[in-house]
Amino acid sequence: MFPELFRIHGFPINTYGVFLALAFLSAILVAVRLGSRDGLPKERLYDLCLWMLLASLVGSKILMLFTEPEYRGNPLALLSLDFLRSGGVFYGGLIGAVVTGYFLMRRYKLPWWKTADACAPGIALGNVLGRLGCFSAGCCWGKPTSAPWGVRFTELAHESTGVPAGIPLHPTQLYESFSMLIVFFFLLWLHRHRRFNGQVILAYALLYSVIRFVIEFFRDDPRGDILGLTTLTGLSTSQMIGIVVGITSLLLLIKRWRNATATDNKGRRVPSTARA
Repeated sequence: MFPELFRIHGFPINTYGVFLALAFLSAILVAVRLGSRDGLPKERLYDLCLWMLLASLVGSKILMLFTEPEYRGNPLALLSLDFLRSGGVFYGGLIGAVVTGYFLMRRYKLPWWKTADACAPGIALGNVLGRLGCFSAGCCWGKPTSAPWGVRFTELAHESTGVPAGIPLHPTQLYESFSMLIVFFFLLWLHRHRRFNGQVILAYALLYSVIRFVIEFFRDDPRGDILGLTTLTGLSTSQMIGIVVGITSLLLLIKRWRNATATDNKGRRVPSTARA
């Protein structure tokens, strides 16, 4: 892999950071394009996305404090270069972005479900690029495997992330990246054909929680243990969060689907982009 692209006056330009920047930029551009197509103001969407981006970075770091005991036991490590350069925990970033987005959408008078639908495909594309960055750096690695597609990481990656070097491992980063690429194209299609607002973002949340839950069984990197729940349940932090996110998304999806169906059955032809 190539954890480092090049250096500028001795300062390393890491592949992970480049992919992360591309992930954020792509997510914003896709969200603004889809949102403006639905009649949402571009300027507000750019402002919203930038604040949500910052909130996702903060949220990913906050959840990292709970999952990584070395940071809880050594507060000064929060100021270390390793902590600042790390991507954090994705679910923490997602929760931070959703909470911030909710309050900002109310302030900007943006419709919640319609705006969230515009953001969903971009988030999926961000997952695609972000995990390619993980693969390049060697983080979030998988368990040893004898499968022909097992990958071996270099000593440079081992020095950067601690990934075992020279051992065939499940490319869990690519599993998620390729899966979310399919989800991205599906969400683009769904955005054009949705029956009600909220269908796209809820579909994303449900699909991601299922995909992440399954992939977690193949991962082998240290992911912490909040309140000993991992030891108690045998599930990772992301799997436990995924269960909550997945069930909640499914219930909301069913509820809103039924409401949209009931509206149609009353004989009112309501455009999909206008349904609440």
